[in-house]
Parts: sequence; C-alpha cells; structure tokens
Amino acid sequence: MRRPGGQRLPLFVVPGGPGSSGVQRLAQKGEALRAATGGAYDLVSLDPRGVGGSVRASCGLPEADRHLVTLRSWPAPDGSITANAERSRRTAELCARNGGPVLRSFTTANEVRDLDRLRAVLGERKVSVWGSSYGSYVGAVYAQVHPGRVDRLVLDSTGDPDPGRVAHGWLANMAPGAAERFPDFAVWAADPAREAEGLRLARRPGDVRPLFLALARELDSRPRASDVPSTPLTGNLLRQALQNALYSDAAFAPLARLVKTAQDPQGRPALPPELAGPLPDADASMTVAAVCNDVRWPGPDSGYARRVAADRARYPLTAGMPVNISPCAYWTHDQEPRPTRISDDGPSNVLMIQSLRDPATPLAGALKMRAALGERARMVTVERGGHGMYLGNGNACGDRVVSDFLVTGERPARDTHCPD
Repeated sequence: MRRPGGQRLPLFVVPGGPGSSGVQRLAQKGEALRAATGGAYDLVSLDPRGVGGSVRASCGLPEADRHLVTLRSWPAPDGSITANAERSRRTAELCARNGGPVLRSFTTANEVRDLDRLRAVLGERKVSVWGSSYGSYVGAVYAQVHPGRVDRLVLDSTGDPDPGRVAHGWLANMAPGAAERFPDFAVWAADPAREAEGLRLARRPGDVRPLFLALARELDSRPRASDVPSTPLTGNLLRQALQNALYSDAAFAPLARLVKTAQDPQGRPALPPELAGPLPDADASMTVAAVCNDVRWPGPDSGYARRVAADRARYPLTAGMPVNISPCAYWTHDQEPRPTRISDDGPSNVLMIQSLRDPATPLAGALKMRAALGERARMVTVERGGHGMYLGNGNACGDRVVSDFLVTGERPARDTHCPD
C-alpha cells in the first residue's frame, strides 16, 4: 500500500499468530493506519513463511488432529493428559517425516531475515515497524539484530522475551491472562442491558464465572449436538471459544449466545467458524512448527501431568491447557535453537502499547519486555481488556499516542496510562 508521491520510509506491518497473514492484516488495518498517520508512510507487509502466498509445508496430519481444540492440547475432562501426549508424539513424528527443511525454516530468526531482505529490495536504509502480538516479538528481535535499520518501532500486546521460555512461556501466561480478563465479560454478561438482547447470563457479575464453569463441566460429561453434525459442543470446545472471545469485547455477544443456547435443552449451539472444522493441513502444520522451532521445550518426562493438575486447580477457566504437553516436547532440531536476547543495547526508538487485562499476552509479560528494553522504550498502558490495542480496541488516547509517535518520532517523556 503506497501513498501517491510519498517520500516517507516504509512502515512494516508485522502480523501475529504465529500463523497470521501480513497481507490480510494490511487489508484489514491499512486504511485506518493511513488515516491515523495522515498518509505519512508507505505501508508494507508480507505473509511469513508457511502462511498465505508464501512457501508452505505440510506434516500430513489427520483431520482429527487439526482442530484448534486438539492443536491446543486441552486435557481430558478428568484432567488426564495421556491422549494429549499420544497426539503430540504423533504430530511431531509426522512433521519430522513429512515437513522437510521448509517446515524447519519457520522460525522467528528467518522471519527477521525475510523482513530485512524486503527492506533491502525496497532500497531503504531504515524502516519503521508496527508488530502486534507475536509480531511484536518479531519486531523486537529485528530491532535487536539490526538496530541501525529501524527508525520507529511500535510493540503492540507483547509477551515475555525470556529467550529460555519463548513460545511455551507465552502459552503458560494465557492461564492468568484469561483469569484477569474474564471479569470484563462477566460485567458485560450481567448488565441489565443484555436482557433485551436475550444475552444476560446472570443478575450479578460474580455469578457468571461459576455458571460458565458448571456448563463446561456438564458439556464434559454430556456434549451437545451443534449446528455442525460431526462436531459436538464439548466442554473443551466451550473453553476454547471463551479463550478466543476474550481477545475483543466485540466477541462477547457471540460467546453469550453460545452459552445461552447450550443451556437450552432444545437448543442447537452454533459453533464459532474457527471452531467448526479442522484447519487445512498446511495451516495446522505451520502453527505447530512456528512455536516448536524457536526454542527447545521441556521433554515429555518433565512433569507435565503435575503442572497441568496444579494449573487446573489455580486457573479453572483454562483447565490446564496452557501448561500441557504439546508436539514441541517431542520435536527434533537440526541444530540447537539460539533465541535472541532482547536488551537495552540499542537506540531509544521503541513505543509499547498494552492493555491492562490481555488474555493472550498479559501485562506481567509485557512489563518484562519493558524492563529488558530499558531506556530504549516507553510504554503506554490502556485501561481496558483485550488483545491488540492500536487501532483495535477503540481507545482514542492510546491510538493518539501511537499515531503521534509514528508521525513525529516523539515518545512520551515517561511511561503513561490511558483511561478507558
């Protein structure tokens, strides 16, 4: 997306995931980004390896293993992880056998290399970067590896950059993230305004959580037929629907409708589109490989069952999934992964934006990124929940701070906070 006659540096829009399309991200946000920055940038993005129009690879995964609710390793209703371990081992073996060197190339380091090749092809000495979610980690690594090639860097909804816990630490943080975010949904679902919409779940916000947990347990033992004949609504599918819906207030109504229909003995729940069927093999394979290739995960005998039991007790909304075993426990590496350590060594040209109640990249992890960057960064926190703040959740103050930085290069003098 190019501004007619524009002489500004390119702004690279780096998508999240891993597994999201940069081309789609630009199509979704390009016009809003152009308006917010006054057309100051040439907007550029690409599909990372394994995504969209870029090189693809497939593991040959069976259809049953390509549903999001199985890729995410939700424990069995009784908390056992035997089936998760078997599926994880099978997935890792299929990817090792069928994925080849292309699948093994799906790494953060290679995405950084590809971005820098794109910069060189454009003939630019420097670029600015807006990275969201996983894309914020890619942006931070790019700036760490190529500090002189970044003009302005926006990190939106950021995880803990600890190089020893990349990916598996992010996943584990989803448990406290969901617990911190759920009260926003509870307040919304208990609001009398929901009555007219037929979506009020309880009279008091404090009653919504036990209602949801009880329904999930009921569906564990008695799944409900859904609008997809081959896919019943199970307790874990409901939990995954919650995890997805917590990203944005806009998803609260569909989640409440799903809960209401599941409570009705005569209802036939309509599954969210992303949970209604299996992912294509190439998409599922990329999702697995991108989180397994970057760092060596704890092996299969490192106490997953114990951690799952503790996490289920502490964070029942996520039922142990975030710390469960995954294909990464069985993953083979051609060479020892060497994740980049993010540090305060570099120019002071980073602005972070973060919600206080992020279900995917909680504030605690973002604060670790902030500490790692030191004086290189300033952070703006936003008084709301959700994932993906800039031009994503309707906070005018946060949007203005980021847009001003992109246009002028001026950051707040210190970390700042935006009320809702």
